Amino acid sequence: MRKVYIDFMGNRKWLFMLSGIVLTIAIGALLVRGLTFGIEFRGGTSIKLPQTAGVTTEKVDAALRKAGMSDAIVQSTLTSGRPDGWLIRSGVSDTNKAAAVFDNVAKDLGISLKDAQTSTIAPSYGASITNAAMLALIVSIAAILIYISVRFEYKMSITAVIALVHDAVITLGIYALVGREVTPNTVAALLSILGYSLYDTIVVFHRIRENTQSLQKTSFMKMANDSINQVLARWINTGLSQIIPVVVLLSFGGDTLKDFAFALLIGLISGAYSSVAIASPLYAMWKETEPRYKALKARYAKAS
Repeated sequence: MRKVYIDFMGNRKWLFMLSGIVLTIAIGALLVRGLTFGIEFRGGTSIKLPQTAGVTTEKVDAALRKAGMSDAIVQSTLTSGRPDGWLIRSGVSDTNKAAAVFDNVAKDLGISLKDAQTSTIAPSYGASITNAAMLALIVSIAAILIYISVRFEYKMSITAVIALVHDAVITLGIYALVGREVTPNTVAALLSILGYSLYDTIVVFHRIRENTQSLQKTSFMKMANDSINQVLARWINTGLSQIIPVVVLLSFGGDTLKDFAFALLIGLISGAYSSVAIASPLYAMWKETEPRYKALKARYAKAS
């Protein structure tokens, strides 16, 4: 059977164009719609109401609006695949005001508050969560730059980080586009995405580095494309083995797990793509500006 060979480098302009379109949509969504932050970041109150016969999500939402809590988000919760109640989240951080609203809602719908679980998060706590998330992101990127620069070279580290930024922006842009709340689980997923995306990129970069040592009678760009195709089966198998369990988690997990799985799924797909369509072509283009590889390109590269 003929071995599959994909010309990633030859089609890099189309790949860059595809990324440009997706990034434009993502950045546009971030600028126009913005991110919807959960109460963990902006402060507020949440309550878990027990399942009650005859009560629906629509009725809970209507009762909340009637009681004066129009910003509340109502989600049905599941246990073992069966509805077991509702999770209500609101930006109201005044404990007494929130308690009064929930009491009115419970009376209106005939729901017992005996087993209800209420938690309040102050805005100051939300600010500390945001700062911690930003610090974790900055430290992660700095550590990646240092590690790849020491282990490989600085050009690899910079192009790898460009790919990571590409993945993070797309993930956040889709969050803004669909209006999904950003929670601490989203931040955890973003940090996980950095690791998965970096792994895919390192696998390709490692093969490119190995093949560079014996590079002759061909251009760096052609060698880099050959390197990607040499690890293509591993790239596909690794990507699928990562994505399949996340899809299952997104389909059958609870609301909390779905927040994590949704961001992770977007990032995994984007990360697998960026390793061969963004990081590797950018690195090869940069390397071909060096005298040795520029000469090889002039002598062996096909006219485009």
